[in-house]
Amino acid sequence: MLLNNSIRMFGRHLRPLSKKTLRMYSVAQPLTIPQPDGSSVSSSPKLEKLYTEITSLTMVEVSEFTELLKVRLNLKDIPMGAMVSAPAAGGQEEEEEVAATVKTSFTVKLMKFDEKQKVALIKEVKNLMDGMNLVQAKKFVESAPTVIKSDIGKDEAEKLKEAFTKVGAECVID
Repeated sequence: MLLNNSIRMFGRHLRPLSKKTLRMYSVAQPLTIPQPDGSSVSSSPKLEKLYTEITSLTMVEVSEFTELLKVRLNLKDIPMGAMVSAPAAGGQEEEEEVAATVKTSFTVKLMKFDEKQKVALIKEVKNLMDGMNLVQAKKFVESAPTVIKSDIGKDEAEKLKEAFTKVGAECVID
């Protein structure tokens, strides 16, 4: 019985912590800061102030701050096994050739257009782009250079480029 209770208490600490549990443990516990190894680094007062503010955060605040940075800076989570050594220089050339031949999704960009055929281009954008009215098509054309469509097949990209070129637009396929 005593062993069973000990295992239960130990197992409780192995479970992932919820935000509520984290708050309970970290309300009054700021991060522990490791002591420097004796080397002094000079920095600006602004960076020193930022360092002081970050190191005074609790664990919950650090967690929320990292999530905020991931969202605002559009950072992706990297799995631990994803970090591998780079291949030799010869391997990179082969990978580039394979990537060039396997490319299946393309992006069509409207670079510029002939001002004399602006009305025809606006009508073409309205007809070819789903869910666009004339006002939206006009704003879209005037915001050139802009992406017309992305992640489409080569045939569709060629058709779009050809249709827009006929009405005085200059398009590029990436």
